[in-house]
Amino acid sequence: MTLATADLAELLSLLPVQRAAVALLLAAIGLPVIGVVIVGLDIMPVRFAMMHVALLGIAVGLLTGLDPMLCALVACALAGAGVAPLARTPDGLSGAMGLLMSLAIAAALLLLAVSGVNASGAFALLWGSILSVGTADLVVLGGLAVVVPGLFWWRRREIGLLLYDRELALCSGVPVRALTAVLLVLVAIAVAGAIKLTGALLVDALTLLPALAARRLGSSLKSITFWAVGIGVAVNLTGFLLALWLDWPPGPVLVLTAGALVLAVHFIPERRISSWRAPASVSLPSSH
Repeated sequence: MTLATADLAELLSLLPVQRAAVALLLAAIGLPVIGVVIVGLDIMPVRFAMMHVALLGIAVGLLTGLDPMLCALVACALAGAGVAPLARTPDGLSGAMGLLMSLAIAAALLLLAVSGVNASGAFALLWGSILSVGTADLVVLGGLAVVVPGLFWWRRREIGLLLYDRELALCSGVPVRALTAVLLVLVAIAVAGAIKLTGALLVDALTLLPALAARRLGSSLKSITFWAVGIGVAVNLTGFLLALWLDWPPGPVLVLTAGALVLAVHFIPERRISSWRAPASVSLPSSH
């Protein structure tokens, strides 16, 4: 069933719908850049681990009476900072993420069982509830929209070298450990901050999918970042309007919209992407 144009306009005048639209717009600025970091550092398991850590944080919040999403945010940030020393290689981080994932989900389930907290309430938060976005959620997403692109602009050479080749970054004097720790904390906070919008299982729609499409279109870190943000804005707003018009759940519609765009982009001939991961002797990443 689809809504008439007048009904859609009336729906857009509602405050929860407007908050959701603003949240998606803010998310489209910061989260796709986080996706560029995830792809560049090849740390895909971090997303899964942080989803499980978020569940542990939500369980703690439900048990203590604190804001569950705030607890999830803090838990993910601490976990991101805690595993940063293990990120010397992608393989080392993958093992640590597997351990963290197992421990977090076990602790969350044990906490929910022992405390008698309604487990369905915790898992319901993981499915997302975009129309329940509050001021705190907007503040987190707004902070990410400012801090993440700002960090990319401020440290674009160092981040470009780190994402291109860790050893080359070390030899060039880049503070690899500190920068990796900062990026991992931002990834963790971004995953937790996006849970309210799409649910933990669909966070990729806001982070990874725009970055995958952007890597296909951009030829430098700067252009990939701009493409990622542009694609994020287009996908988020288009998917949200489609969901409202069709009266479908926003999360799946956002994922399918972003996925369709990624597939469409992959039909474009490969004439630019070779410069990003090409051998150093051929081309280095540009930060300009």
